[in-house]
Amino acid sequence: MVTLWIYTGLIGLLALERLNELWLSRRHAAKALAAGALEVGIRQHRVSLIFHTAFLVSCVAEPWLLQREFPGAPGLVALGFALAAQALRYWAISTLGDKWNTRVIVLPGTPPVTGGPYRFVKHPNYLAVVVEMVAVPLIYGNWITAVVFSIGNVALLAVRIHVEEKALGPAWQQAFAGKNRFLPGGKRG
Repeated sequence: MVTLWIYTGLIGLLALERLNELWLSRRHAAKALAAGALEVGIRQHRVSLIFHTAFLVSCVAEPWLLQREFPGAPGLVALGFALAAQALRYWAISTLGDKWNTRVIVLPGTPPVTGGPYRFVKHPNYLAVVVEMVAVPLIYGNWITAVVFSIGNVALLAVRIHVEEKALGPAWQQAFAGKNRFLPGGKRG
């Protein structure tokens, strides 16, 4: 039972982190929009906010309602993956700087960011989200949450990536022509 309280606290910290990211995103958005940036995919962003909130609630609800036990070593492995996803997320955020946002906001004429993790893949932040959707619930053996939200996340990302890549335009397409979306290596579109 002690480990369930610790896990619940971990999810609480993750929720606080997400609130901080929304604050940072709002700050970056205001600056970009004031400079003439354009926003696309507003409806998709609202759905994403609801989805990610439901994910955090489900991470806590599943072990409490189904009286799950901490899975031991598999839970610790999942924690390692969750921490790695956080490191990748913050590497991507720090690399993008003021260009990072939870919304799709593009300032025309701005060159694409190709440093940091963007040297290796098109969408390192989304890779972090994919890993997180699996790893965070599995820290406490919440396989239902991991499966349901991973499937939902695939649908959300399919829309988001299409909208974002279209908005980023030809310069971005050219800069990332030889990179995979999520995994380093190979030649994919």
